Amino acid sequence: MSRIDYAFERLRADKKMAFIAYICAGDPSMEATPKIVAALEEAGADIVELGVPFSDPIADGPTIQAATQRALERGATIRGIFDVVKDIRTRSDVPIALMGYYNPIFHYGEKRFVAQAAKAGVDGLIIPDLSPEEADPLIAPARKHNVSTIFFIAPTSTPERIELSDERSTGFIYCTSVTGITGARKALPPELKRSLNKLRKVTDKPLAVGFGISKPEHVRMLRGHADGVIVGSAICKIVGKDRKLTKATLGRVTRLVKSLARETKK
Repeated sequence: MSRIDYAFERLRADKKMAFIAYICAGDPSMEATPKIVAALEEAGADIVELGVPFSDPIADGPTIQAATQRALERGATIRGIFDVVKDIRTRSDVPIALMGYYNPIFHYGEKRFVAQAAKAGVDGLIIPDLSPEEADPLIAPARKHNVSTIFFIAPTSTPERIELSDERSTGFIYCTSVTGITGARKALPPELKRSLNKLRKVTDKPLAVGFGISKPEHVRMLRGHADGVIVGSAICKIVGKDRKLTKATLGRVTRLVKSLARETKK
């Protein structure tokens, strides 16, 4: 059982939701990333997504695109991110999933990437531009190293795609609240709960909802319908206001995460 599996098993037993926090590794710096992860965990994050910066993040909105660009400009690399995870693992067992695009992984080499990720302490992989139909080169080494492969289901997904994403996902399934790109939104679609209820009839795997969640009322809306919520842009927006990780910035991140994470445990 992976750390991700254990987190969801424990939370389901307590009838709680998982709070999953996303940050872009290397923003505002590689040195600051472990400090942010520690603050996220202390504030209530059950799982942390670390973004792997890429020059063409097609699934991300302007906030995370900007975070990605800052991280690349400040020297973020795949090897550096593995070192960050190793550093985090010296003091924390928080489940960590890398969220990145397929091009850098392909050029790094899928087997090599997964093996080094697992050795560093990575628990899962989320690749937005890799369809489950084309994921065999990544899935095979991931299964060997007990690294979860997390695929997407969107509001427009066909029954065939839902079945395949369910079959090939381990850890949890990433359910997008809307079609399009990431980014904080004022409200979630009212039909989202109905879509999740339909998904629940075809899979017993944990369903975590992302894209647009930024307010406590968003989390409350999903209680009883989702197993987890994913928040990224709202956190990255705070980090992006400060070139260095000051105590004030870390405090704002902590307050936001606490306000959202507490809603997952009611």
